[in-house]
Amino acid sequence: MDVASHKVGSSVWHFVWATKYRYKMMRKSGNKNLVAAAIRKKAVEHGIKILELAVQEDHIHAMIRIPLAMSASRAMQLLKGGSAYIIFRNKPKFRLRYPRGHFWSPGGCYTTVGHADMETITHYIRNQDMHHAQAIA
Repeated sequence: MDVASHKVGSSVWHFVWATKYRYKMMRKSGNKNLVAAAIRKKAVEHGIKILELAVQEDHIHAMIRIPLAMSASRAMQLLKGGSAYIIFRNKPKFRLRYPRGHFWSPGGCYTTVGHADMETITHYIRNQDMHHAQAIA
């Protein structure tokens, strides 16, 4: 659990995003390592913790923990934009394929990862009266 000003919780997400046009830019291990390092560097700079990271030929899967005050869309924006900047600085020839400087596709997917599944939470919410009655007794 993370603790912030008047907040306690855990904000863990599964992120997926792809290269623009699904070009297989991470086919070579050197490019794959560069992309992973760029994402990790930006994560550290913004207080994002990467729990798992898988770099595929044309897309990324990451399980991350973000600060409680940060939205998932902001975290994805920071990771994609910051990593693209680092990638282009280290691989200037990538600009031949991406002349406008957009390494990642504009979209992406993020879903929450929790300590409890929907069934557990649904049961917990539906039985709040019983839960609080036990706490009083």
